[in-house]
This record gives sequence, C-alpha cells and structure tokens, in this order.
Amino acid sequence: MAWIHLLAAGLFEIGWPVGFKLSQQPGYKAWGIVFAIGSMALSGWLLWLAQREIPIGTAYAVWTGIGGAGTFLIGVMFFGDALTLLRALGVLLIVGGVVTLKLSH
Repeated sequence: MAWIHLLAAGLFEIGWPVGFKLSQQPGYKAWGIVFAIGSMALSGWLLWLAQREIPIGTAYAVWTGIGGAGTFLIGVMFFGDALTLLRALGVLLIVGGVVTLKLSH
C-alpha cells in the first residue's frame, strides 16, 4: 500500500506547478492557486503515509522524480514547452533512476 500512496503522492506533486501555471492564465488565477494548494496538501499527506514503510531517501527521490517527469510531460503536451533530444534524455534518466530505486527496495 505504501507504494500506491507514493505513486499517488507523486501524481499530486504534478498538480501544484500545473496549478501555478494555470493561475497565470486569464480567468484561472484563483482556481489555479486553489488547485495548487490542494495538490500540495494531498501530495504531502500521501508522502507522509508512504514514508511509514518506505525509507525517506527512496520515497523522496521517487516522489520528486514522478513530479518532475510528469510536470515536464504536461508542459510539453499542454503548454508548448520544448521537447528536445537532451530534455527527453534527461527525463528518461529521471524515470530510470525512479525505476532503479523501486527495484532495489
């Protein structure tokens, strides 16, 4: 169950930078900020639950990895962020590190 909590925490970790980005769009300022704050709270709580069974270093690295890679993908797909070979390689390295941490636990 701890790994499910950690996966969910990572997904909510994507929500707060997306909420901040949305808050910069006309008509979405308040909604985006509320979404960001709610995502932060849920992400933190789920990370806390996961850390009851998963070592802090592993949990934090996986949490930030999911958040970073997921936010990168959202930026590329919905906000016009550049997708270059080196940026894609960087995200693949993050994902590879997260997978390695999971397999070594």
